[in-house]
Amino acid sequence: MPTLVRQATLLDVLVRRGVLTAAQADEASAQVSGPERQLHASLVADGLLTDAELAQALAEQCGVPYHSLHEFRVDFESFPSIPVDVMRQFECVPIGEEEGAFLLALADPTDLPRLDQLERALGRSCRIHVAPRSAIAESLRESTRNSQVVAKIKDEFRPLLVRENDEGEEVLSVEKVQRDLSPIVQLVDTIILNALQKRASDIHLEPADGVTEIKYRIDGVLYLAMEPLDLRFHNPLVSRIKVMSDLDIAERRVPQDGRFKLRLEKRTIDFRISVIPSAFGESVVIRILAKEEFAAKRNGLHLDSLGLKKDDLDRFRRAITASYGMVLVTGPTGSGKTTTLYAALNEVNTKEDKIITIEDPVEYQLAGVVQIPVNEKKGLTFAKGLRSILRHDPDKIMVGEIRDAETAQIAIQSALTGHLVFSTVHANNAFDVIGRFVNMGIEPYNFVSSLNCIMAQRLVRTICESCKAPHTVSQAQCEQLGFDYELFKDRPVYEGKGCLDCHGLGYRGRHAITEFLPLTDRIRELMLDRRPPSEIRRAAVEQGMTDLRQAGVEKVRRGETTMREVNRMTFLG
Repeated sequence: MPTLVRQATLLDVLVRRGVLTAAQADEASAQVSGPERQLHASLVADGLLTDAELAQALAEQCGVPYHSLHEFRVDFESFPSIPVDVMRQFECVPIGEEEGAFLLALADPTDLPRLDQLERALGRSCRIHVAPRSAIAESLRESTRNSQVVAKIKDEFRPLLVRENDEGEEVLSVEKVQRDLSPIVQLVDTIILNALQKRASDIHLEPADGVTEIKYRIDGVLYLAMEPLDLRFHNPLVSRIKVMSDLDIAERRVPQDGRFKLRLEKRTIDFRISVIPSAFGESVVIRILAKEEFAAKRNGLHLDSLGLKKDDLDRFRRAITASYGMVLVTGPTGSGKTTTLYAALNEVNTKEDKIITIEDPVEYQLAGVVQIPVNEKKGLTFAKGLRSILRHDPDKIMVGEIRDAETAQIAIQSALTGHLVFSTVHANNAFDVIGRFVNMGIEPYNFVSSLNCIMAQRLVRTICESCKAPHTVSQAQCEQLGFDYELFKDRPVYEGKGCLDCHGLGYRGRHAITEFLPLTDRIRELMLDRRPPSEIRRAAVEQGMTDLRQAGVEKVRRGETTMREVNRMTFLG
């Protein structure tokens, strides 16, 4: 049986933690005279504390670690000797192994006879963590559901490939009639399913010397999804993905791009495929576009949740609430531009205006918004679609990306004729956008007249709250990393140690850092005079602009990210 040391009564711990007052503790003690478990249930039922607060107090009382189980899923394959029925009966989930003992998260560590029964049922010694009862139930429910999906995959009820006819309508694919049970098909399905469960945005299949590496990109960073496979599996894997994407499986010398859809548990997920030849074989990247998941989160998608600096947020809100003009968000691929524009559309969508978007592809789904996917094979480009949109009496328009002069001209003309236009441009910073438009042949006068704002952004990983810890940095460390020691000498900085919640990475989730170009009269004059970007930057900084590097430094000072993460995403200027 695990050794537990009670340091005080539960009520003493709750009072010390500030969760209960002394008077509330005395009243609770007088009302409950039975076993301590009744006191636990009574405190939660009366609303005096939450499941999480109770679990944290119990962990402190018994001197054992606390685990939030946030988005935790049980790996049933790693714990085949622990039946799901036992987990449900004893309200516990396995979270790991250590020195031959199971690490178990459970709700009540004070019930020692029950812990004895649990160890006898498992036939192994256990080390205890405490987790909220509701989190254990949620983890078991979701884990069981996911394991059943995996079982269905192995039982030929795999994700179904959806084909489209020339009109873009979904039709019955061959695989819906003749399900292929080959191991390669099942391996591809399992790779995709695991990526969806782990919130990956991309899947990478990279051939190397003798092996094939499969990686997931999560929160902008790649890590190995599984042990490398023998290289002999690589060509069959790539061929399977090409068949799903209607690509030429015989052509291995030139790049190919495609897309496919899978239907899984009554939801349809889009995937974009890019294949390029490399030294050891074809390298494949699969971009995951889980529209339904984005749609489910759309009510919570607001600018406040993106982590923007307050001054930039206020300026951006003023720009998106104007009655006309152009709002541009810039940055490299994967910098969150589309998410920012959708958050902006969500805020200005009052149901009183007609909002139309044209995108490649439609990544989020918003109620009350007409969304048009680009289809270049059928001749529906950004420029052609934008012309048609203007005939539908829109008040606000979103153009997924301005790629060419024709789209730029129409977008600018739309902004000048009373429409509010949102769009993105691929550029490294807010000042490079000016050069991009000039190089497209756009006259600065039209461009400057139409602009409401230009905002550049990047995404930096945020430190995991479950393993966040302070530490001090020396002057030598600051100089080595390119930071001003004076900004950090009197305050700690934070880093994540790595835990189960963050898969040992020390980071969980991402927030935006932004560079908002204030379009004052002075800035507009410099742009019209075609002054170099360096001169415009100096003027913008003089007028209060915070560049991307400074925004990152501020997040480090607030303990939201690390110096290394800021260096990864910004240039040292």
